[in-house]
Amino acid sequence: MSKQIIRLSNNAADRIKYIMSKAEDSAIGVRIGVKTGGCAGMSYVMEYAREIKPNEEVIEDKGVKVLIDPKAIMYLLGTEMDYKQEKFSSQFIFKNPNETERCGCGESFKV
Repeated sequence: MSKQIIRLSNNAADRIKYIMSKAEDSAIGVRIGVKTGGCAGMSYVMEYAREIKPNEEVIEDKGVKVLIDPKAIMYLLGTEMDYKQEKFSSQFIFKNPNETERCGCGESFKV
């Protein structure tokens, strides 16, 4: 069996379930991708998914459906997605074993 592209922590799954409960009815899950930009070269992108696009990987983990943009698969392999809530901020965190560098603000990365 091949390694799962992305795993969700309990906090991330709970947060996605909460977000989905507030989403429009047409959303079937969340889509994760990467885009070029940021000080280290690439950043993560999340959006509501309304349909499964061709060649997307669909991962169901802890009752949550996550769709992975085919262009992002090689960058995300083995990543754990977590959600951290602090006093003044809350964010999804990607613990990506493929990263070779991450910018100081944590918004972008390099593989």
